[in-house]
Amino acid sequence: MDTIYALATARGKAGVAVVRISGPLAFLAVEKLAGDVPSPRRTALRVLKNSEGIVLDEALVICFEKGASFTGEESAELQLHGSVAIINAVLQSLSEIEGLRLAEAGEFTRRALENERLDLAQVEGLADLIEAETEAQRRQALKVFSGALGDKAERWRSSLLRAAALIEATIDFADEEVPTDVSPEVLDLISRTMTELEAEIAGSKMAERIRDGFEVAIVGPPNAGKSTLLNALAGREAAITSEFAGTTRDIIEVRMDLKGLPVTLLDTAGLRETSDVVEAIGIDRARNRAAQADLRVILLPSEGADPEMPPQEGDLVLVGKDDQGALSNSVSGKTGHGIDAMVSHIALTLSERASDASTAIRERHRIAIQDALVSMESARNEVLIGADRAELAAEELRRAVYALNCLVGRIDVENILGEIFSSFCIGK
Repeated sequence: MDTIYALATARGKAGVAVVRISGPLAFLAVEKLAGDVPSPRRTALRVLKNSEGIVLDEALVICFEKGASFTGEESAELQLHGSVAIINAVLQSLSEIEGLRLAEAGEFTRRALENERLDLAQVEGLADLIEAETEAQRRQALKVFSGALGDKAERWRSSLLRAAALIEATIDFADEEVPTDVSPEVLDLISRTMTELEAEIAGSKMAERIRDGFEVAIVGPPNAGKSTLLNALAGREAAITSEFAGTTRDIIEVRMDLKGLPVTLLDTAGLRETSDVVEAIGIDRARNRAAQADLRVILLPSEGADPEMPPQEGDLVLVGKDDQGALSNSVSGKTGHGIDAMVSHIALTLSERASDASTAIRERHRIAIQDALVSMESARNEVLIGADRAELAAEELRRAVYALNCLVGRIDVENILGEIFSSFCIGK
């Protein structure tokens, strides 16, 4: 396997820049630059020189022996001063060493997968950890990266393998007396595993929301204060405000961190009857998008007015443009009245929903678990029919195990690796 290298930190000036090297020639590369190879896993200060003996930098060098590194290979990290010139000079020197090449996007992590240092779910968790923008996203991604989903999958897989072994024992010894009826234990193993899988699927929607972000729509009639409220929450002029009705005709989106949760606020067209064709299209889009949102802030033009949309569980119905703060159930984007209470309600509601999130954070996870459930249901039905259907039950359990193997990347992963690693930087 080639020895690869890359800058692992961001391009540009910085206090420190890290260059990673991984592969069978990693220690040789360190020796050529630093003069010797420091003891594994001990940071050492070394003067780096190129092939002509010219000093490149004074750097901290740390080496990892095979089996103890992130990739599972002999690896090294050069912690340089973060000068663009130093980085370029070190990378140039590495490129001149025979057998070394620049890493591709995500190649370090791919090698960790191939060397069984990570499973596929952990790789996806790492990708999400790199992209995390909020505290909730960080916690969820770190949980998956730490192997939580893989641990669950291994437990489910073990239960199904046990059930399959019991069934196959009855097939192998069909002509002999089997001391006990295995069907009760098999059915119990299947039922308990199915219950856990169903719970995982139930929480996958919330997990995807944490990963991709919740949507909160601000809806109401024209001039109810929707755009002013959005601007106040965003802290900038994201939407045009005007005293003229129908100013907002398309959906304006503002992504923000709302008390640790990723939330996209939607400013929608004012809901009303209109003969303006373009405005009518915007109103129709507003209704559809608001209906699909996780939560709605429905603004009323005055106290006692009917909401333009029927509120759903968790929605807020407030009187808008209450600049004087005369009402308790009101808000004003202009003066800030009621905004803190509104934000607290939204954060609390979404946090309670997020607490039900599972470790299945991607659509691929949900599909694999659903496939396993379908096969397990078939296996249970075959067991209930009777012993003469044992071979069919065993086959369905093998299909369920196959689906769980796909979940963590034991098999059938090549078709999705390109998509996953395209989101990684070169040095990861």
